[in-house]
Amino acid sequence: MPANPKYLTQSKWQRFAKITAAILGGYFVSVTFHLALASWFNRADILITMAFSGFILWVALMVIAFLAKNGWKIWMVYILLSLIFFLFIYWGNL
Repeated sequence: MPANPKYLTQSKWQRFAKITAAILGGYFVSVTFHLALASWFNRADILITMAFSGFILWVALMVIAFLAKNGWKIWMVYILLSLIFFLFIYWGNL
């Protein structure tokens, strides 16, 4: 049964934004989140756990990106989250 066209994204730019936000943005948020945890807690344990929890978080962020109405807004959210986690990494390494 095909999808109802009224629910599909019509704009090619929105489709591009959602796909790139899902793949790249979700990956950046997932990695920076785990690196922020690794800078505050036991690095070896967090990085070993990242092999599984990082993938699960990445998939969840992909789903969220495709559920969003605007691909550019989800990009901004993912960039903001990555910058916040970068700050935690910076403070953890001081």
